[in-house]
Amino acid sequence: MTNKRKLRIYLDTSVFGGCFDVEFEVESKMLFAEVEKGKFVILLSETTLRELNNAPLRVQDVIKNISRENIEIIEHSKEIVFLRDAYIQAGILAKKHLADAEHIACATTSNADFVVSWNFKHIVHYDKIAGFQAVNILNGYKPINIFSPKEVVSS
Repeated sequence: MTNKRKLRIYLDTSVFGGCFDVEFEVESKMLFAEVEKGKFVILLSETTLRELNNAPLRVQDVIKNISRENIEIIEHSKEIVFLRDAYIQAGILAKKHLADAEHIACATTSNADFVVSWNFKHIVHYDKIAGFQAVNILNGYKPINIFSPKEVVSS
């Protein structure tokens, strides 16, 4: 029997909130079910945890139902700040969207297999993805893949 490596995926806060949004709840809940089945390990950054602290209690509770063996916490670092700022300086995102840039920097520096988000304006968008990938390559990182939960869950 072969042990298959669990994919390490970075989830931004929108996926947690998606569990309570009519448009996004099916795939969001399916993704968390797949995490519980051991298909994925989710990477949680201090950025995500900070945003979750400001979210409604039911959104905060989503994380409480995830087994700790399927969670990896990413510590904040100078490397994350550097890459986050590089995305802003490159004009991929405006400074007011610093947290979105920080999500991608956290995923990149922690070598996530990919990012999962419902944020179609600042993260899951073809020109933003190309920009993140270009800045990553220029700074010695691998290009990061970014998907919505619809593209990740098994149908």
